[in-house]
Amino acid sequence: MRINKKILFKGVFNILYILFILLLLFIVSLYKRYYPLKNIPCLEIGLNDSNTVIVDIRDFNIGMHDEINGTVRIPYAYLKRYYSGIPRENLHVIATNRLELNLGVRFLLRKDFNVTSYEIEECPCGYRYKKEALDY
Repeated sequence: MRINKKILFKGVFNILYILFILLLLFIVSLYKRYYPLKNIPCLEIGLNDSNTVIVDIRDFNIGMHDEINGTVRIPYAYLKRYYSGIPRENLHVIATNRLELNLGVRFLLRKDFNVTSYEIEECPCGYRYKKEALDY
């Protein structure tokens, strides 16, 4: 029995094409999750203007002890459903970690919000309100 080389070549080509598409999807997923945000500074809350809205995307059980007056509290898991409740002003985003921040801010930027600054609970920029300064 002879194997047709054209059919074999098409099969190998199709498998490589599918692997390339899967690799591309994997790279895009890694970019969205782990590539750091550019041109958005890490600032402390006290430096915000009066027209900046603080959006807290931490989970309810994590951020409830650090309650700040005037914040919009929408955990990242609910952000797609309730982002319409966020005013269209300058935003300061508070997140638990870098992964949650990257996903949340990229979502808000995709929905045409103006994110001017952020703060991470595990803050590498050396400042945390109501807690000790972290030395990194």
